[in-house]
Amino acid sequence: MKFIIKSIKDLKPVIECIKNSGKKIILLNGALGSGKTTLVKEFVKSLGIKKEATSPTFAIQNRYGDVYHYDVYQKKDEFLSLGMIEELENEGYHFIEWGEEIEDILKMYGFDFLKLNIKVNGDKREIECQY
Repeated sequence: MKFIIKSIKDLKPVIECIKNSGKKIILLNGALGSGKTTLVKEFVKSLGIKKEATSPTFAIQNRYGDVYHYDVYQKKDEFLSLGMIEELENEGYHFIEWGEEIEDILKMYGFDFLKLNIKVNGDKREIECQY
């Protein structure tokens, strides 16, 4: 399923797709500045959580209620050594920026996930949901 995003309000169907997918691990794949963190911000808001989501680039993981937000860009080894793979067992949603970095590991551990591939096309984004 593909979505064309021209503004923040266009993320609503993507958010509903995530909620209705039955998947709790969401891999966010896209270039730097493609809108991965913005999508998580809007998802967190949709749950009524007041804390604003920020990029977990330096922290590796941020948490907003039952929403976990990871950044594994060039940090695959840290993700594993810090025990983050065990965190994925926790209830809630787990958004992983640069998820393609650890997709093979998630499969090896038997995790089921939703992939969101974000492509920038001029002033809009194209988001493809892959189950």
